Amino acid sequence: MQGTWSTSAGLDVHLDLSGTRPRARLESALRDAVRSGQLAAGTALPSSRSLARDLGVARNTVAQAYAQLVAEGWLSARHGSGTWVAERAGQLPAARSPAASGAAARGPRYDLRPGTPDLTAFPRAAWLTAARKALAAAPAADLGYADPRGLEVLRVALAEYLGRARGVRVTPDRIVVCAGFTQGLELVCEVLRAGGTRSMAVESYGLASHRQIAARAGLRLTPLPVDDSGAAVAALTARQGGVLLTPAHQFPLGAALAPQRRRQVADWAVRTGGVVIEDDYDGEFRFDRQAVGALQPLAPEHVVYAGTASKSLGPGLRLAWLVLPAELLTPVVAAKRAAGRLSSSLDQLALAELIRSGGYDRQVRRARLAYGRRRDLLLGALARRVPEVGVTGIAAGLHAVVRLPVGVSEDDVVARAAARGLLVPGLAGSRAGEQDVGPALIVGYATPAPHVFSAAVARLCAALREVIGA
Repeated sequence: MQGTWSTSAGLDVHLDLSGTRPRARLESALRDAVRSGQLAAGTALPSSRSLARDLGVARNTVAQAYAQLVAEGWLSARHGSGTWVAERAGQLPAARSPAASGAAARGPRYDLRPGTPDLTAFPRAAWLTAARKALAAAPAADLGYADPRGLEVLRVALAEYLGRARGVRVTPDRIVVCAGFTQGLELVCEVLRAGGTRSMAVESYGLASHRQIAARAGLRLTPLPVDDSGAAVAALTARQGGVLLTPAHQFPLGAALAPQRRRQVADWAVRTGGVVIEDDYDGEFRFDRQAVGALQPLAPEHVVYAGTASKSLGPGLRLAWLVLPAELLTPVVAAKRAAGRLSSSLDQLALAELIRSGGYDRQVRRARLAYGRRRDLLLGALARRVPEVGVTGIAAGLHAVVRLPVGVSEDDVVARAAARGLLVPGLAGSRAGEQDVGPALIVGYATPAPHVFSAAVARLCAALREVIGA
């Protein structure tokens, strides 16, 4: 026999009462529930009358079971106060609430890793307004199993925005909405490998997770050196069937791909039939001059343009988009459909309305101004307090590369920063191949909330000062 009953707090608890003797079964089930943490210490149990009714047993059976478990120390009871789970040495801890778990797992107080925006700046009011308006007007069909390319209303809005803001040559039918850039990269790499591509070039500095995605798809990786003009694309040959680039703002070193190299990689793709995957992860955030436009218009039938809302809004939305050459569109859509990799229709509807209403542009402008001020604060503090370091990659994006003096250990600075509550990575972890540009930190200045950013910068300067010396 099995039974489900509710505690006085209204929580449903399931007990396995299999066996032949009701009292023994109930005692054993309650004992196991306390031992396993299913019933946490301090949990108030229902009255014997209530529990007997819920479980379909005699009230006396429940009363005797309670008395036995009180005698054993599993439960506590007081006349007029009821019965509850006793505190016991060695009891397994109860499952913590999400808030408590999050607090324990939060780790360092100041997160200066690159790649995440200020999540407190998410435009909640504008998003809710857009979501309500979009949902009220959406046809019922938009709430069903969606087109694997994404909802048409979002693809139309994206086509207009990308053409206007990033210079992408695109029509809505060439766009595929993905659950984040990583999903889009997985799809493209799978399709390239299935089509016969065996080798892909990658920048010698970049995200290790992206290289891992390509490698898992079965592609051999060839690192391209990176300098102040971006990736050295002149090294590409016909042996590479594809190349993954961050042309607008090389991650993490920060250079924009020089005009001559943009033409070189476009010519390479047209001449060899290769595919360029353009990761435009933060192309809207340019501070010192007008944003560099997309590479895709130079060879639209050979460039996969990839954009995302992760930096402009938040990575938790899991919304990104691919603009695909005609030859790759059908196989990428088929791969997405076969894997059931669909994106939330409700979030797509809200994003489409946010773009159409101008709210997305306003959010990007606000974020650009805010991040520009943070960048300037970081640069000013480093120049005043740690003039020995150099700072590069600062014209755009959400991070800066802080170059350490020769002989200073990245690991040492990272450890000293951690001791001050800072989470900041060294540059070496992003390296692939033999190129080594020297020790540095990748400092993300977007993630900390505004009220703690100045404190985070001060602690970073103190950690650097401690290692480099007075």
